[in-house]
Amino acid sequence: MAVMKEILRSRNLLLVVLIPLLLLPLPLIYPSSEASCAYVLVVTAVYWVSEAVPLGAAALVPAFLYPLFGVMKSSEVAAEYFKNTTLLLMGVICVAASVEKWNLHKRIALRMVMMAGAKPGMLLLCFMCCTTVLSMWLSNTSSTAMVMPIVEAVLQELVNAEEECEAITAAGSTTAEENKPIGLGEKHGQPSLELIFINEDASTTDLSSLVHSKGMNGVHMIANPIGTMNSTSNGQHLPQAQILVLPPEPSELSSRYQSRHDHMVCKCLSLSISYAATIGGLTTIIGTSTSLIFLEHFNNQYPKAEVVNFGTWFLFSFPISLIMLVLTWFWLHWLFLGCNFKETCSVSKKKKTKREEMSERRIQQEYKKLGNVSYPEMVTGFFFILMTLLWFTREPGFVPGWSSFFEKKGYRTDATVSVFLGFLLFLIPAKKPCFGKRKKDGEKSAEINPLEPIITWKDFQKTMPWEIVVLVGGGYALAAGCKTSGLSTWIGRQMLSLSSLPSWAVTLLACILVSIVTEFVSNPATITIFLPILCSMSETLLINPLYTLIPVTMCISFAVMLPVGNPPNAIVFSYGHCQIKDMVKAGLGVNLIGLAVVMVAINTWGIRLFQLNTFPEWAAVSNITSQT
Repeated sequence: MAVMKEILRSRNLLLVVLIPLLLLPLPLIYPSSEASCAYVLVVTAVYWVSEAVPLGAAALVPAFLYPLFGVMKSSEVAAEYFKNTTLLLMGVICVAASVEKWNLHKRIALRMVMMAGAKPGMLLLCFMCCTTVLSMWLSNTSSTAMVMPIVEAVLQELVNAEEECEAITAAGSTTAEENKPIGLGEKHGQPSLELIFINEDASTTDLSSLVHSKGMNGVHMIANPIGTMNSTSNGQHLPQAQILVLPPEPSELSSRYQSRHDHMVCKCLSLSISYAATIGGLTTIIGTSTSLIFLEHFNNQYPKAEVVNFGTWFLFSFPISLIMLVLTWFWLHWLFLGCNFKETCSVSKKKKTKREEMSERRIQQEYKKLGNVSYPEMVTGFFFILMTLLWFTREPGFVPGWSSFFEKKGYRTDATVSVFLGFLLFLIPAKKPCFGKRKKDGEKSAEINPLEPIITWKDFQKTMPWEIVVLVGGGYALAAGCKTSGLSTWIGRQMLSLSSLPSWAVTLLACILVSIVTEFVSNPATITIFLPILCSMSETLLINPLYTLIPVTMCISFAVMLPVGNPPNAIVFSYGHCQIKDMVKAGLGVNLIGLAVVMVAINTWGIRLFQLNTFPEWAAVSNITSQT
């Protein structure tokens, strides 16, 4: 028994050692570039799927195995680990770090909730819209971690307000102890809206194991100093902690909610945040790591294809996100709140209950704590809008963009814009220039450094997901090895049996396959494994590669049925309002909605936008090159 326990403890180490040894006969018996590349691909894929080693560390396997087996030169492999998309991500992270540091996201979220009121249906729609907007520009994990504390505080107010209403209407002889409000935690005190900063490269396994290691009992907090935050009182920077609150004792679950309706509201709002973050990430090419991986792989595989950029992706995906947002809202409302939309979505002030009025008052108090819009917030918001406009107008397609003003074409990309604006944030002072105005004596003591920039390198490092950068680079290296060795061509030939199927059926089967796999394997690992295979399959079947790659890239993000599917699911699950069966039931509906909407989109406006009804010349050229 003790031996078995030791083996289980060392299973990751055994997996790391045994997998390469068990697969070693493949390149030894078949000494060819294809077999050697397949060996490296399978070893790396097993490491990614099992997460026996960190994803970033597993992505380094091609860096030393390709040169050892003679698949690629070491200098060629190294060049694959830093691409144009990496610069794009770095520029975006600079803006995201500024948004998080100066609480612009919190102001946006609270303002949108204030506009919606406290009706459950409107709260659900408002929080979903807010999370979707944030997730367009920030990582899905960060967006979920930012909004969930606000949702938790609002839910506590809803439950506490109902208990107080019952206490007021109770008989006068009722003791104070019997009328004591019961909130979402053991204490009735108002929780501070602490932000949880978690990069998208945070492993889902780490988050889930953290929850399960605590046994789902007690309120545990993990606090680490992560930098500074802007104080609303005097503009000083105060130390802040990174806090993750795990769910309470299972025995407390029955006493956490005043009614079944309250429990349903808590489930509905919590799950909606994770789903909205996923939907928002689809909208922009920088929204998720999977779309970034797709973009760089596509540009490397088909360098002559100038069809996918920020603007074309947004034109295709924005209607998808909008339709999915509405349908998901209807689905969650019907599943948890019922079909009484008139009662839960009314905006009439006359129909507000006391609990709703108290919840709105709580939200307004939190908004007032932020104070007036600060100078760094205004600069960050301006850069945020400017970066979006420059992306859209670089090469709109229907009219000449600003890049056409330059003599040399093809030198400027979306990364050029993001890196330039991100660089400026390191230079612009966080304190508004006074221009000759005399400072009061009281202001001198409040100043830390009048020349401190809006973001520092520490702020950038804290937010930058370096593991994702290495993981993406490992995917590029694998794809380059598959093309150089001829493995991708061999895989494509094996797909000839699918030539009898129509193109939409091939795409549908691929989408269903990746939707199942991604529930158990991380999204970046899934897309990195499938991209080279799907490219070869599309070229062999003479299907426009975008007809398969774009839907698959989107469907990989629909890992919403299990807590281990992605980090946002794990964060939402850790708050303790939902059980596994709730996530599976609600997530299955979202999965089917997403699959249906993506398939309709790619077969309607997607065909017109990307010219998917023909096999393009840039794909034919790539196919000839890989065969030779």
